[in-house]
Amino acid sequence: MNIDIRKYAMVTGAYWGFTLTDGALRMLVLLHFHSIGYSPFEIALLFLFYEFFGIITNLIGGWIAARVGLKVTLFAGLALQVIALSLLAMFDPAWPGVMGVAYVMALQALSGIAKDLTKLSSKSAVRLIVPKDEYGVLFRWVAVLTGSKNTLKGIGFFMGGALLAWLGFAGALIAMAGGLAIILLMTVIALPGDLGQASKKLSFRKILSKNASINWLSGARFFLFGSRDIWFVVGLPLFLAGTIGWDHFQVSGYMATWVIAYGLVQAATPKLLKQLGKIPDSTISRRWIVILILVTIAISTTVHAGIAPGLSILLGLLAFGFAFAVNSAIHSYLVLAYSESDHVSLNVGFYYMANAGGRLLGTLLSGLMYQWGGFVLCLSISVVFLLASWSLSLNLPNFTGQLDKS
Repeated sequence: MNIDIRKYAMVTGAYWGFTLTDGALRMLVLLHFHSIGYSPFEIALLFLFYEFFGIITNLIGGWIAARVGLKVTLFAGLALQVIALSLLAMFDPAWPGVMGVAYVMALQALSGIAKDLTKLSSKSAVRLIVPKDEYGVLFRWVAVLTGSKNTLKGIGFFMGGALLAWLGFAGALIAMAGGLAIILLMTVIALPGDLGQASKKLSFRKILSKNASINWLSGARFFLFGSRDIWFVVGLPLFLAGTIGWDHFQVSGYMATWVIAYGLVQAATPKLLKQLGKIPDSTISRRWIVILILVTIAISTTVHAGIAPGLSILLGLLAFGFAFAVNSAIHSYLVLAYSESDHVSLNVGFYYMANAGGRLLGTLLSGLMYQWGGFVLCLSISVVFLLASWSLSLNLPNFTGQLDKS
């Protein structure tokens, strides 16, 4: 195994720093605007451009990265997040409602662009750093990056609630902008060499994937992440705050715990599958989607029947998170395993465009479904999305290489 540890460490460290601010920002916006009287649908709208511009960024970002290199897109993502955090700190609650929503949506759009530039750069870099055809090594290192990212995003949720209580909305944003600016400076100075430029210039029409495996995987990913965000983005925190009566610290603490555990499971997925004697392929992915369907139906049924709804949701979503984390880790590996080095950023960009599209639709439906029918309706629509993800993944090939190559 011959991995450039320094490059991996610098890319991963920058991604970690960004992820902390990304998780904290989501919690800050959700809790702050809920506390000043925004409706569930208005809160969902605040995140709408974040997801929409993530789609655009992933669509063209992979092509840009292939032409100018992953270092440029990584630095751009970090810099845009610093700008977005700084400008959002200037929000004034006294502004008229429409003006306030438009201002936050615009800055969330900027943050969405920043997030997907950073994620695209980091995930693609791993494929280039790991030696070609070392599939077992690739699976482990992708799982470490993805799992640690989600663990830190969970810590970011907790950090957002804590900073909101400690420094207030504007103070928390300024503190995060300053910390991320330091990380950006360190990365610019320390990240060596070029990274991720294609050996030949790629035309703009190459932007849409021609790889059938990537296309089917992207479709499955769209509905998989939509199924989660339908209940997670707006429905869950508002249920915890409004129905169960938790305060900001408790809501952010539970959601942080959920995402941290989710990330730890992702990072441990290679060991889990190896102990079970399983090779990560589309068949294994479909089996975990079936588990997600059964868990989601069980949660929805118990809550609808009034059987300890609070406990049912808290425990049920832990089971959902475990199965979802395993499946997400397999997907994150498959997109790289299906990709050639020259096209890796294009394929990853296309794949995460679908991911962002699912999150966009899930976010919008989360606010609407919760407002129309509560948390049970959110879970019911989630089951429909999971069924669609399972159906699309039937078309995925099983060639992924052998784990014992590592």
